[in-house]
Amino acid sequence: MRESQPEAEIPLQDTTAEAFTMLLKYIYTGRATLTDEKEEVLLDFLSLAHKYGFPELEDSTSEYLCTILNIQNVCMTFDVASLYSLPKLTCMCCMFMDRNAQEVLSSEGFLSLSKTALLNIVLRDSFAAPEKDIFLALLNWCKHNSKENHAEIMQAVRLPLMSLTELLNVVRPSGLLSPDAILDAIKVRSESRDMDLNYRGMLIPEENIATMKYGAQVVKGELKSALLDGDTQNYDLDHGFSRHPIDDDCRSGIEIKLGQPSIINHIRILLWDRDSRSYSYFIEVSMDELDWIRVIDHSQYLCRSWQKLYFPARVCRYIRIVGTHNTVNKIFHIVAFECMFTNKTFTLEKGLIVPMENVATIADCASVIEGVSRSRNALLNGDTKNYDWDSGYTCHQLGSGAIVVQLAQPYMIGSIRLLLWDCDDRSYSYYVEVSTNQQQWTMVADRTKVSCKSWQSVTFERQPASFIRIVGTHNTANEVFHCVHFECPEQQSGQKEENSDEPGTGDSSSASQHLDPHALQAASGNPLPPSPGSNSRSSNRQHQ
Repeated sequence: MRESQPEAEIPLQDTTAEAFTMLLKYIYTGRATLTDEKEEVLLDFLSLAHKYGFPELEDSTSEYLCTILNIQNVCMTFDVASLYSLPKLTCMCCMFMDRNAQEVLSSEGFLSLSKTALLNIVLRDSFAAPEKDIFLALLNWCKHNSKENHAEIMQAVRLPLMSLTELLNVVRPSGLLSPDAILDAIKVRSESRDMDLNYRGMLIPEENIATMKYGAQVVKGELKSALLDGDTQNYDLDHGFSRHPIDDDCRSGIEIKLGQPSIINHIRILLWDRDSRSYSYFIEVSMDELDWIRVIDHSQYLCRSWQKLYFPARVCRYIRIVGTHNTVNKIFHIVAFECMFTNKTFTLEKGLIVPMENVATIADCASVIEGVSRSRNALLNGDTKNYDWDSGYTCHQLGSGAIVVQLAQPYMIGSIRLLLWDCDDRSYSYYVEVSTNQQQWTMVADRTKVSCKSWQSVTFERQPASFIRIVGTHNTANEVFHCVHFECPEQQSGQKEENSDEPGTGDSSSASQHLDPHALQAASGNPLPPSPGSNSRSSNRQHQ
């Protein structure tokens, strides 16, 4: 209560008159003008907003500072953002420094960083300056901050990334690292695989870096120009793709060189898909084109159309896609290639994605390759309400054929969900098999001796699958198996309850609404679908 005394004067430490005047003005008017102030005053103002508990002012000032970052102010801004745990401003500073690493190292602000902030910067894999430049900048920082523990600072240098010449002619004369440390670095460099070294790489989240904008180019493969042009619509049998011949020793391939070493964990490729063919392939990454690490291996799986691929983050400069199989000929065709780092969470098991969302959708390039329907892929369009006696389902004759869904790529699957046609009181029996190649099938559900109605939830031990086959074995009304909807893995929200006895939106009154049989379309060129009201094989032949 010192301020209650006559002519009391209260000194305020750790602030400037300019910043505190701004805060007083904000307290009394609710306004603060940031655009006319120097960065140093704004940072003092930010610290006052934090100290006196003005979170909205703190956020607004942080957002403004994000817009004026430059080489001269980014280091001191990062120092303050780290001190007050301001995540958005800290993240923006890191991204700016990552993309301008060498300029930041040579700036005056770098020498004024606190030890904590300094280590937070240079320990990042994405701070992708040459290791020699990082060492020299840390050497200058140590000279400028002579009271700090230099040994701890120098541990941040990744010595094995430096050449023998740099270790002997640059590091050793500094005297900051022991001869043993230098010899250990030489030993690691000579005995390790190149891809096992702790490389640094550019990090540009959620943006495709396999583009001309970032200096990427196709260095191996035929018809190179089509792969990175961004056109995913205009391609046919003659143009719009890159390719390579498929040979037994896998020496051919399509190789992309990125503009600089980069951190990636996500690749998207579009396989040529103007017909029903499938491909097999693998993808490898490298820093030097000599030591390759396989990050995706789909050489034993059949894949088609868009491939959405995830793997543990890797620093690389070169990416090689090698086709190993084409169900039509001996050429591997790829229309588009993208790679990036994504912050999206994903789960891998045995190198395959464990999907959380339904991947048996048209958007995810799944397709019905066997089964009969009035409209192609009606089973996968997500419509679980609009079906009746004449439309909205996919079917097959009992004792002949099946309903087969092909996913675009292999996934680790542990559940599926079906909606059996339920516009009357009939029940079905069936079984479900999965495969990765359409040759070997594994049964995951046997409901051949069970009366099943409406929604069916099927869970099983998780395993690789790119094909799912549903085989009906019994229908209490006729000799056709009808399925309205398929999803994989099972999605619970917004759907009918499993084994619900409620009928679909169609009811028995729709039995008289017969459509033109010539409008029917088979998903795989099979005969036209019989309506659920057909009661025998002979009635099915009449439809045919």
